[in-house]
Amino acid sequence: MPSFKKMRFVFILFILFALQTVVFPCQSKSDVLAAETIKIGILEEPKTLNIWFATDAWSNRVLNLIYHPLYIRDPKTLKPVPWLAESAPQFDKDKLSYTVRLRQARWSDGSEFTADDVAFTGNIIRKFKIPRNYSKWKFIKDIEVVDKHTVRFVLARPEAIFLSRTLFTPIVQKKQWESIANEALRSSTPLAQLHRHEVKTPVGTGPFILKNWRQGAYLFLEKNPHFFATGKSIAGYTLGPYIEGIILKAFGTTDAAVLALRKGSVDMFWWGIQPGYIEDLLENRNIRIFTNEKSALYYLAFNLREKPFNDAHFRRAVATLVDKEFIIKRVLQGYALKMQTIVPPGNTFWHCSDVPTYGTNLKMQKRIRRAYDILRKAGYTWRVTPVGPEGKVVKGKAIILPDGTPMKKITILTPPADYDPLRAMIGILIQEWLRKLGIPVTARPMSFGALAQRVKIRRQFDMFILGFGNLSLDPDYLRSFFHSSNNKPRGWNTSGYNNPEFDSLSDRSSQILNLENRRELILEMQRILMRDLPFIPLYDPKLVEAVRTDRFSGWVEMLGGIGNTWSFCLIKPK
Repeated sequence: MPSFKKMRFVFILFILFALQTVVFPCQSKSDVLAAETIKIGILEEPKTLNIWFATDAWSNRVLNLIYHPLYIRDPKTLKPVPWLAESAPQFDKDKLSYTVRLRQARWSDGSEFTADDVAFTGNIIRKFKIPRNYSKWKFIKDIEVVDKHTVRFVLARPEAIFLSRTLFTPIVQKKQWESIANEALRSSTPLAQLHRHEVKTPVGTGPFILKNWRQGAYLFLEKNPHFFATGKSIAGYTLGPYIEGIILKAFGTTDAAVLALRKGSVDMFWWGIQPGYIEDLLENRNIRIFTNEKSALYYLAFNLREKPFNDAHFRRAVATLVDKEFIIKRVLQGYALKMQTIVPPGNTFWHCSDVPTYGTNLKMQKRIRRAYDILRKAGYTWRVTPVGPEGKVVKGKAIILPDGTPMKKITILTPPADYDPLRAMIGILIQEWLRKLGIPVTARPMSFGALAQRVKIRRQFDMFILGFGNLSLDPDYLRSFFHSSNNKPRGWNTSGYNNPEFDSLSDRSSQILNLENRRELILEMQRILMRDLPFIPLYDPKLVEAVRTDRFSGWVEMLGGIGNTWSFCLIKPK
């Protein structure tokens, strides 16, 4: 017979086990799914799930979780990494072709991903001249399906962006889109017909699929069971996804989204956070702030078609007066990098660090003296000279051009304060700095749509402050922004810059396939631009993002922030 003590011990264990079962019941499957589903705050819902019509940030963020390209960027080096492709493209110099071998992969509906899908994607872009993609595909003469897992691209001419942009295009499924495309091609307006097609269930090769979209409430994306990279090691990472899904909820305002993050209603806010929110967020020990560089450019531009902006001396004097250090420290509170050239410093391979600079680290009095010397030597005069014989700085008045005519009143166009208070404030600062030299200038906020009309279409402006928030890592945009052939209505050369030397270099750079040789040309193009100054680059804002650390970890930082493919394949529930 067991002793009383033993019986009592067994009884106590039984009671403890029973209590544990009541207090900590076994988790149901739905509990596990909820615990492994990340909740992310966004500002707006997607406008469309039609990949050919998606131009807004929110549509593309959702679609980038579903559709994937042949290559993506390594988060550390930014070099191309084979993704749906199995290896690097093989170049045939004689045929001017690149052959790409594909991985074994499946679409989210379980069907096989093949070279036919890749060829179909390229051909649909070329046939419809898809606005956001056509420039990256129009130079391809033919796309050959060698076998089920091999595709060959034959180029009509050498184009450097094939390796850096074309191969990064998301691939669509031929089975889903072929009949839709054929019907659109039979219509009188093929592109508009393609854009009008409503996509409710995108079929992709990415790590997630759209499970449910309750408009006005949330989007739910669940893990793609056919994702090709699950369990594979790519670029040193063993990939998941390790989460069951993503819930995306639109909040409409940053205030509401940040409050939800602080309360724990969401695990991440997928947007840049202004410095004013950071102090409060840091008080919460379960919130982590990530700060990464962007590939962006905010700049002051001139209309080189008009006087005095067609005078490089005037532009250099303005550049000397613009105190970028003050802008970054006081207006941007340190959350930006000073830009000395058009290519952002985070794009290390293409960034040129030895360009001409103007007024760096000078106090305003010295800036005024230096800018005055530039203009005085170029033949400008004043009724009241801003710098006296003994170097004393006073407020200049009535500046006169070298041809003897008074300088006309100048306007700096900026976005309005309710759209971008930072750029509106920077416009006022530049106005005051230029007035110290006697330049008759006024900063004028204008609705973004009206500003774009004046600058891009009508070309009716003196100076303006705008920005590119997401520049390509390939600097071919230098050619787009400044080649004289783009100096036309709706062309990207808004300043009207015309330099045959620059045109020649940019044409050559676009056709050189050797990276090192092309890099030398790109660096020289930046030196020429910073000598001539059609734009004054101001700053590259840092991207500040916030996540909660109590439920998920494993975010991957890279240029452009943590909301990238690597992060969503690697974050894990705690």
